[in-house]
Amino acid sequence: MTGSEAKYDILGIGNAITDILATVEPAFLLEQNLTPGSMTLIDAARADSLTENLKVEQVMGGGSAANTCVVAAQFGARVAYLGKVAHDTAGQKFAHDLRDNGITFPSTPLDGHISENLPTARCVVMVTPDGQRTMATYLGACTHFTPEDVLPEMIAASRIVYLEGYLFDPPHAQEAFRRAATLAHQNGRQVALSLSDPFCVGRHREAFLDLVKGHVDILFANEDEICALYETENFETAARHTLQDTTFAALTRSGLGSVVIHDGQMTPVAPVPTQVVDTTGAGDAYAAGFLAGLTSGRTLPECGRLASVAASEIISHVGARPLANLWQEMGF
Repeated sequence: MTGSEAKYDILGIGNAITDILATVEPAFLLEQNLTPGSMTLIDAARADSLTENLKVEQVMGGGSAANTCVVAAQFGARVAYLGKVAHDTAGQKFAHDLRDNGITFPSTPLDGHISENLPTARCVVMVTPDGQRTMATYLGACTHFTPEDVLPEMIAASRIVYLEGYLFDPPHAQEAFRRAATLAHQNGRQVALSLSDPFCVGRHREAFLDLVKGHVDILFANEDEICALYETENFETAARHTLQDTTFAALTRSGLGSVVIHDGQMTPVAPVPTQVVDTTGAGDAYAAGFLAGLTSGRTLPECGRLASVAASEIISHVGARPLANLWQEMGF
């Protein structure tokens, strides 16, 4: 790593969201006109309607980058997070949840007047019997994350700045991402990006390509996301494009494991077998394990192994946060 000594290993930047989890049958998704396995943006009224029509099983802290931060902290990484919440009960719970996990969260919530009309974001996560998750997200306060919320002192203090692709949807997010990447590189830090969702990639494909080619040091994507970025249905084709556009990427393929691309080489990483209960947060956990390994000086095969273990634990139960203490279980 370049740059001066850092206070934090990882700084996550993303949508600060409360997850509402429920198990549903595929017919429910059809009735609600939701694409299985996707993330759909909804308004507050639709979020209320969906919640009323579900048997809610869990309500917990969520958001892709926040999930990554929690898992990385369990692996022993020093972690901070930036994201916008409202000055409401859900926002306070979100902040407490992060801090209880040892994560620094210095972001300022929306003031009271704006919070009345833009509550903390929530994501309705619907899990079908095959373990696949479909998400409907009300962004709420997240839409007020602006370049001013990218705190220069936090960027300068963090070895890797991890950007969540979902944050590309709010109005000022792309500008905020570029500010974060610019500040990171000015301070000799690295920038990592998760593409997050194939439909999100489709909405902002050119902007994502520009970010990947010009601002990102480490790219995370699953098979559907990387294929969406390069407009192909063939993973090998997408991987070759990735090889041309980046020097460092980790591409996940569910049961087929993952592929790490580094300095022109492609290295396969085996999956860790488990019973799939809920795929929510699998990619978040994978990125967490990988970055925690990388910032602690481990080899790329070791990073891939940590990533696979983390993803395996997450998909073995409902919810995107670990039930086991990964750091202790792995003996690190």
